[in-house]
Amino acid sequence: MRDFTVGSEAKIILNFSIPLVIGNLFQNLYNIVDSIIVGNYLGKEALGAVGASFPIIFTLMSLIIGIGSGASTVVSQYFGAKQMTKVTKTIDTIFIFFLGASLIVSSFGIYFAEDIFRLLQLPEAILPEAVNYMSIYLSGMFFFFGFNGITSILRGLGDSKTPLYFMVISTLTNIFLDLLFVVVFGWGIKSVAIATVVAHAGAFFAAAWYLNRKHPVIKLSFRKYLFDRDIFKSCVRIGLPTGFQQSFVAFGMMAIMAIVNGFGTNAVAAYAAAIRIDSFAKMPAITFSSALSSFTGQNLGAFKEDRAKKGLKITLLFSLVYSISISIIILVFGEYLIQFFTSDQGVIAIGQDYLVIVSSFYLLLAIMFTLTGFLRGAGATFIPMLTTLASLYLFRIPMAYFLSDHIGVNGIWWAEPTGWMAGTLILIAYYYSGKWRGKEVVKKPTEN
Repeated sequence: MRDFTVGSEAKIILNFSIPLVIGNLFQNLYNIVDSIIVGNYLGKEALGAVGASFPIIFTLMSLIIGIGSGASTVVSQYFGAKQMTKVTKTIDTIFIFFLGASLIVSSFGIYFAEDIFRLLQLPEAILPEAVNYMSIYLSGMFFFFGFNGITSILRGLGDSKTPLYFMVISTLTNIFLDLLFVVVFGWGIKSVAIATVVAHAGAFFAAAWYLNRKHPVIKLSFRKYLFDRDIFKSCVRIGLPTGFQQSFVAFGMMAIMAIVNGFGTNAVAAYAAAIRIDSFAKMPAITFSSALSSFTGQNLGAFKEDRAKKGLKITLLFSLVYSISISIIILVFGEYLIQFFTSDQGVIAIGQDYLVIVSSFYLLLAIMFTLTGFLRGAGATFIPMLTTLASLYLFRIPMAYFLSDHIGVNGIWWAEPTGWMAGTLILIAYYYSGKWRGKEVVKKPTEN
């Protein structure tokens, strides 16, 4: 556990962010390695199947993950206020919620997998493999949510290193099993999903064992857990807008995927490869935002607004420097990065266009993520949700439909930074309005 309410703001945020960045990059490595192995050994149809599954899986998980992020904010604020009994109750409550949610998500996704893909007009050549992959992947949701819950709680307590260790082990396990199942045994796309489920399960059980043996606060024993309705309401109040925000992103991704599907297998495979690289490139900026949420939560819980705002400025600087650097790298090496996934020249050309267009605007994304992280830590998550809704459904998706009709598949790619620009402007205006104040769980004594 780490107290963010004292010490150098820049040093704290950087030291907390670095393990988060490494851990999240390893987490994204799951998907990248899956796609590289699938694209090179099983073909572009299988690569498209994995890529088409991602938006749907993310949609099914996003609301639950959002509520988990709310729990992380609640934990950080109670920890900043030194109310440790409330910290323990929050941990109990969120794990009971994750258990029930995982069963619902798995059952729903597996039962309706084929119907969802057909609704999105996935090419028939890809459909059977996509259904098989997604059904097996979703069968392991309990392990994914369980590990995500542990990670969220630890981050709220200021510990970003412990999740990193288990994520590294899990990712290396996944890579090893992918190579063993596909390259050595030749088992096909189902085995790629099995490898991911096994890796998630290993991370969850290893983290649970560690916490029960070593951690002074978190103990995982469902027989002793108690569900606190009031605390859960706080988690939902803070986390539900974030969950809806992520759901809007996920539904938007599905809508974009439906447009891409209309351009055939090459476009689907190119999009599958390019978004892996894109997600990997965005992750450090997203992680800085997550670190800022914990920092902001603790400091506002301790009634140190000036310190929280200083953390915002420092995080924004870190994110901008990173975003400019990664944009340059992708602009120069984008074509070579796509070649890791496939040797098909038609797929490579489409994927390279995506990377060049989208990466040119990462600067906007860095500002948007940083402001969102600060507002989440303050408990003001409703406006970021509305911002995402507006940027996706008023700008990006309509522009994608319009531009794709006029300039082809590249029109879909140009629509993405249009949404980012709109979202950034909305968040800047809301931050300077000051209306985010007073959304914290912990109130000053005079306000009771």
